[in-house]
Amino acid sequence: MREILEKLINEEIDLETAENLIKSQNILELDEVAKLDSNRQIRTGFPEAVFAPSKDYEDLLFIVKRYFESENPQNLIITKLTLKRYEKLLKDLEYLEDLIFDYNKKGQILVIKVNETKSKPIAKIGILTAGTSDINVAEEAKVIIEESGCEAITSYDIGVAGIHRLFPQIAYMVKEGVKVLIVCAGMEGALPSVVAGLVDIPVIAVPTSVGYGVGEGGRVALDSMLQSCAPGIAVVNIDNGFGAAVFALTIVKSR
Repeated sequence: MREILEKLINEEIDLETAENLIKSQNILELDEVAKLDSNRQIRTGFPEAVFAPSKDYEDLLFIVKRYFESENPQNLIITKLTLKRYEKLLKDLEYLEDLIFDYNKKGQILVIKVNETKSKPIAKIGILTAGTSDINVAEEAKVIIEESGCEAITSYDIGVAGIHRLFPQIAYMVKEGVKVLIVCAGMEGALPSVVAGLVDIPVIAVPTSVGYGVGEGGRVALDSMLQSCAPGIAVVNIDNGFGAAVFALTIVKSR
C-alpha cells in the first residue's frame, strides 16, 4: 500500500489506478477455488465468511488452510456448517495450534479466531423468534452480532400463537436500549409485523423455512413479511440470519 501511495504522490499513477491497486490487495486468491476478502474485518467490522453447504469438503478444508497460512490472517466465519463437518475440520486443522475454534451447534456456524479479545459492546441488538424451531437462524445472527462487537439480547418462542408472551419481552428490550430488532418467524410469518407496530426502532424480518403444506420452505412467511402493513420493515432472504445480522450492524455503525 505504501508503494502505491508513493507512486500516487509522485504522479506515476492516477487516483483511479491507485484505488484499483489498493482494492486488489484486499483479495486473497486461492488458486481457482476461492477469492477471499482478507481485510473485511478491518474495513467493515465483521470477518470474512465462507458459505459451507455448496462446497466439497476438500475445497472447504483447502480454503481454511490456505487462509490461515497466509500473511496476517484475520478471524474467519464458516456458515451453515454441520456438526459432522465441523468435527472433521477440527481434526484436520489441529496442527494450527494457535487458533481458537468457536462452534455454535444450534446456529451451525463456526468462528475461527486468531485471538480472543473482549471489549465493551458498542451497541445492543435484540433478536426475537416466533418459535423454538426458528432458533437456529436466530443463533446464526447472534454469533455474527457478538463477533462484531455488539451485544445480542435474545428472546425465543414468543410468537403470535401466544401473543401475551411478546409484550413483556418487547418492553424489556426497549428498556435495555436495543438499537435494532431482528425478528425470525416461519409458518405465516406474522411476528415482525406485530413487533414493528410496537416499537420505533428498525425491524429486520427473517422468514424461516419452518412450515408445512403451503407454508413449506418459508415462502409464505417471506411473502407475508414483504406484504406487511407495518411500514419500514426490512426483509432478508429465507433462513438468512447472517444477512440480517450484517444489516443490523450496518445500521448501528452508521449511527
